[in-house]
Formats: sequence, structure tokens, C-alpha cells
Amino acid sequence: MNQLSEKMKVEISVIMAVYNTDFPWVQRAIDSVMQQDFQDFELIVVDDGSDLAKSSQLLSYVSQHEDRITYLRHQNKGQSHAINSGVKLAQGNYITILDADDEYMPHHLSGCLQQLKDADLIASTTHTVVGDEEDYFVPDRHDQSKLVHIDDCILFATLFGKKEVFLSIGFEETYAADAHFYESASTLYKVKKTDLRSYIYYRNIADSKCSMMKLANLKRFSPDN
Repeated sequence: MNQLSEKMKVEISVIMAVYNTDFPWVQRAIDSVMQQDFQDFELIVVDDGSDLAKSSQLLSYVSQHEDRITYLRHQNKGQSHAINSGVKLAQGNYITILDADDEYMPHHLSGCLQQLKDADLIASTTHTVVGDEEDYFVPDRHDQSKLVHIDDCILFATLFGKKEVFLSIGFEETYAADAHFYESASTLYKVKKTDLRSYIYYRNIADSKCSMMKLANLKRFSPDN
């Protein structure tokens, strides 16, 4: 597979950063992109330094779709750096993101395009899968000892916008980098939050990045600490 081959211009570039995510979840995520009702897209998979065994499994799978998928691997530098790397490779007029342990409903890309008609960048609410009620809440970026509902947050993977927005701003390697990106974009472009709910966000995965962060914050702000 030619990892960095020149690709034809497409309407949408989907960027997925992967770091040691269990392969069945990654496969589910990739398949959800391939099965979209809007097919003028490319998928850029950025392997952020996963263990070689998992990288090998991932590369073997994406090679089956080398006409639609670009695979890039580099040493572990974090999600924001990985997404920024994917943006540089993107050929699409529009860019969006997919977390490796989530998935799209079949109409996600077409729905995002429809919502973007009067904006440069959108973020949307999610169809959130939880194990219990607490999974709907994450640490507040302004005060991580407090929790806020997912619907009140800006999430990386629900961002969808014109390529120029992503090229001009970029993501920082910090907590709530997605919210910071959205706020920065709002000073230069027209942005809006929509209630699309076609992004399936799995909050019931115990070792997901967000779940581990929430657990760490609960321990950090525990009365015993």
C-alpha cells in the first residue's frame, strides 16, 4: 500500500487518529465510514504510534480499501498532533473527524453537509451510548473538579467544516482542544452547534481516553487527596 499516494480531489476528508485502540472497534469505525450514503470522501487513518502488532492489524485491514484510505504512521505525539497531520494530507473541500472507538450512522456525512450550508464549521450533539447515567458527564474544561453534560460540550469528532478552517487554526495538545478550536474558529468564521445526533459516541468503553480522563479527575479531586 502506498501510504502517502496522490489522491483525486474529493468532497470530504474524514480523519481518524488511532492509538492502541482494540481492532474490533477500529474496524467498526472504518466500516461506518465506508457504508455512508454519501460516497465522495477519503478516509485518512493516522496511527499515532500504536504497538506494532496493532499497527500491523490495522494496516492489513485498511489495505483492502487503498483506493479510499490513506494510512500514515508516526511516533506517539497525541491526538491533536495526529489530526493536524491528517489535515495536511487532506484532499477534501471539507474536513471532519472520527474517533477510532466510535462510529457514524449511515447518513452522517450527508447530514453534516446539509447543516453546513449556512456556516463554515459545525459541531453537533451525539447519539451517546452509556453504561450508566454518569457517563453523560465529563470534566468541565474551566474547572475539572466539576462535571458537565456531553450535550453542552464541543467534541472533536462532531466537528465538520471547510478545509480552510482546519488549515488556519489547528488543534493544540491540551484538554478540551476541540472546544478551544471551535472558539478560535468562531472569531474568524461562521460556526454553529446543531442537534444532528448521527455520530454514535460510545461512553461505555471503560478504557477509552475520555473515560480514563474522567477517572483520573475523580481521583485527583477526591476528598482523600
